[in-house]
Amino acid sequence: MISYRVIPVLLLSEGGLVKTEKFKKPVYVGDPINAIRIFNDKEVDELVFLDIDASKENRGPDFTLLEQIASECFMPLGYGGGITTLDQVKRIYSTGIEKVILNSVVFDKPKLLEDAAAEAGSQSVVVSIDYKKALFGKTKVYSHAKRKTPNMSVLEFAKEMEARGAGELILNSVDQDGLMNGYDVDMIAAISEELTIPVVACGGAGGIDHLIEAVKKGKASAVAAGSMFVFHGPHKAVLINYPSQEKLSTIFS
Repeated sequence: MISYRVIPVLLLSEGGLVKTEKFKKPVYVGDPINAIRIFNDKEVDELVFLDIDASKENRGPDFTLLEQIASECFMPLGYGGGITTLDQVKRIYSTGIEKVILNSVVFDKPKLLEDAAAEAGSQSVVVSIDYKKALFGKTKVYSHAKRKTPNMSVLEFAKEMEARGAGELILNSVDQDGLMNGYDVDMIAAISEELTIPVVACGGAGGIDHLIEAVKKGKASAVAAGSMFVFHGPHKAVLINYPSQEKLSTIFS
């Protein structure tokens, strides 16, 4: 039995899948339905889909696409992007998606997090915290949708999200995104040690050793990655991949 979840994070843009580097330069990597079918065969622990355009374009989720995704997906599924109302949250759950993932909306609508947790339980509500280094090495919460970010540290913000009802956090380093040179283990550890809810490490994984480091040194409850599961080799050829359950059982034993 694997005690740590290993989660591919797939980015949606204009109905297709893309992969970014430091949240920029999106590269097309394929069709979401084809990717799901491959991940089904590989018995993936869990999948996360994030629509990276929805909030920037001030539009809601593409429910037609979400229904298609949910109908094909055999594993637990989370979705984030463009969620601004409780009605949208309820509709996402109605498609069969188990978790809603809230990001920059919680900056100015924290009550949505509270209402979503009351509606479906904290275990079904995830807050994704993007962060990056600013001037003088200070680390700040980041908004890809260019919303005003909270005037507090990443740790303070994470604690507030837990207090408001988040059942899980995805901690995503913008500076490490897509580089495949390892997670920001120090930040992962700093947050994991202070929270009681699961912390999912994201941003920078390029190999099995990085997953192990996030769990062993970073004390993450789960690990997530994008590039690692859609690219292969030094030239980043597109190839949907995932370690076997047998291999994961061995490395996390």
